[in-house]
Amino acid sequence: MTIRRLSLRLLLSGLAALAVGSLGHAQTVDDTLEPYRMLRSLQFVQDTVIRGDHSAAEMQRFMLGTIDERLRTADPKLYQDPRNVDAALIYAMSGGNPATLEYLVARDIDGNFDNRVSDALRKYLSGKGTLIAKSLGDIANEYKNAKIGPYLALVAGNVTLTKDPVAALKFYDWARLTAPGTIVEEAAMRRSLAIAVDAKIVEKASLYANGYARRFLYSPYASQFADLFVRFVVEHYDVLQPQDIEATLGYMDVDRRREIYLRVAREAAIAGRKDLATMAADQARLLSGSEQGADALANLYGSLVGVPTENVDDAMAVLMQIPEAALSPRDRALRQAAETVAKEVLRKPQPSQPASTPPREAEGEMEAAAADADLQDPFAQPSETAPVPVSAEVQPAAAEAAVPTAEQADIDPELRTFVDTGRSKLDAIDDLLEKEGP
Repeated sequence: MTIRRLSLRLLLSGLAALAVGSLGHAQTVDDTLEPYRMLRSLQFVQDTVIRGDHSAAEMQRFMLGTIDERLRTADPKLYQDPRNVDAALIYAMSGGNPATLEYLVARDIDGNFDNRVSDALRKYLSGKGTLIAKSLGDIANEYKNAKIGPYLALVAGNVTLTKDPVAALKFYDWARLTAPGTIVEEAAMRRSLAIAVDAKIVEKASLYANGYARRFLYSPYASQFADLFVRFVVEHYDVLQPQDIEATLGYMDVDRRREIYLRVAREAAIAGRKDLATMAADQARLLSGSEQGADALANLYGSLVGVPTENVDDAMAVLMQIPEAALSPRDRALRQAAETVAKEVLRKPQPSQPASTPPREAEGEMEAAAADADLQDPFAQPSETAPVPVSAEVQPAAAEAAVPTAEQADIDPELRTFVDTGRSKLDAIDDLLEKEGP
């Protein structure tokens, strides 16, 4: 029995029959099956996906297509039932075909659809949601206790976000509290965490992060959560405690915890946050076990923060012992950057050098280094585009490389941050030498 047939058997048990051909073949939908019953199956599938069953993503695509066909071919009299109207609206807000809502509204001669809701959603789905943010917010408040309430609240939060993040947070809170355990809650909590991190609302961010890790760690969108959590820890470690971080990581398995600590260590090292980089690298080492690659990364990130300091010799000794094969091109470029900065730290002082020193060779070396940058969310704004991973080979610069022009240098922002941090310390040393004189 195929996954599709098994899933259908579970989903449609007790409902009207839904005959389905094999993958790629024609699908026949029982014309007595009402749209709102089919929508329940879609909701079940979507909630299954965010709980970790990624194999259900294929079923989600199938259900979206099947419901689309049913909505378009349904007898107009079916829309006299508000449950079917709600089904059409929720389908449109759940990643369905926007043209189907246009089709249904254009043929609604009996006034079954609330024109305010349908017009607002049509603008939202066409990428013009910010133009009707206030009216959509009012509609969401009016319908907050209806079946479509959580979905409207989520959409209202999306269009309110750019102008009033605090108001958007209220919409997201309502959405997640009225649709617990669903894809609506997952999306609302993920967006709430992003707002809290941006607005530096540390206490709420901790609560959202903890809740997400506890409930949606296996969602296909959990990578976005991981990005937000790493950023949250690095930016707010001064007011966080290790136990605050562990409260969220405690819901993760060893591999995920180690990955988060490694990412925190890397970002902290680049930002020059020594205490955090050391703590995260130490935790990653403890979780590495016998995996040499993970331990190598912990050593890399933990040692980077010692490069522009008095411990540069010890730091570089550790860095140079890390096997090249254990590092990605991105991390090899980062180690090369550390080596270049270390050479500047260790170079002999030249106090007689004029103040207008030409650009150091190290700057040319660093700016010649290039590094690669690191299921579509059904509730993403129509104007949003998913990030596309970019992969580029790193071309290390030789020690004798000339200083490139600004047009030639396309340095990774992270490397630039690391180098700038090291340069600021080197510049302070140069200033001191100049004041002391020959």
